[in-house]
Amino acid sequence: MNSQNKSVPQTWDKVIKSKSKLIDLKLKQVWEYRDLIGLFVKRDFIIYYKQTILGPLWYLLQPIFSTVMYVLIFGRLAGIGTDGIPQILFYFSGTMLWTYFSTSLIEASKTFSINKEIFSKVYFPRLTVPIATSISFIIKLGIQFVLFAILYIYYFIKGAGLAPSFMILLFPFIVIWLGLLATGIGMIISSITTKYRDIALTIDFLVQLVMYATPVVYPLSEVPESLTWLFYANPVSAPIELFRVCFFGVGSVPLNMALLSIGITVLCLFFGLVLFNRNEKSFVDVI
Repeated sequence: MNSQNKSVPQTWDKVIKSKSKLIDLKLKQVWEYRDLIGLFVKRDFIIYYKQTILGPLWYLLQPIFSTVMYVLIFGRLAGIGTDGIPQILFYFSGTMLWTYFSTSLIEASKTFSINKEIFSKVYFPRLTVPIATSISFIIKLGIQFVLFAILYIYYFIKGAGLAPSFMILLFPFIVIWLGLLATGIGMIISSITTKYRDIALTIDFLVQLVMYATPVVYPLSEVPESLTWLFYANPVSAPIELFRVCFFGVGSVPLNMALLSIGITVLCLFFGLVLFNRNEKSFVDVI
């Protein structure tokens, strides 16, 4: 028989298999697509400020406007205390952290709906999208933190009674804590809304309501004792209050509150990844 007629076994560079594990992160594939993550991060920046005059300055203007409004409403009119922290620093820091958490959660909750067109046409590790979203919001937080640092140094030199300590080094941990919590909850919502879109229509409103059950515009010391349980159940309370302890030296975060928040974060991230892995295979058929 002629050797040319012999069948040559086919070899493949990449084999795509259906997931069988409960959580299959495929981190090696995610690393291989790191350039795509960079493109997604760039896309988020370009789309968000496309055809705007001020561009990235909105990263600073939005928290500044919110801070001024909170100073007038909660500081001046309502007379709510800030534990001796200068009002500008108190409200700016709370706004900065809450904006990072809420926007990360909302964007993560829209992962499947926003990217359904590209998901249905080409394969790539779907986890790259929420990772890119998290990175882009960390960059935005970093820009806002520069302004916070400038204000912080100004008030420190002015003698505003700030008491910084080595605990400031916990700031990256707080950022990761909030980011993982937001991403976990967001992936749960994103997976659920592929079938039940009612949640997607109310998520912005619900997140805004939760802000008032979080010590963003007031410290925990202003919370009535009868409502303390609500702030223990809210996992965002502990990292935001911990930020104030680290940078301002006031307030306190009970250990059981911190552990409960970390536990909820781990659970949300776990269930978020489970649902995300399960839905990424079939969401195109139902969305």
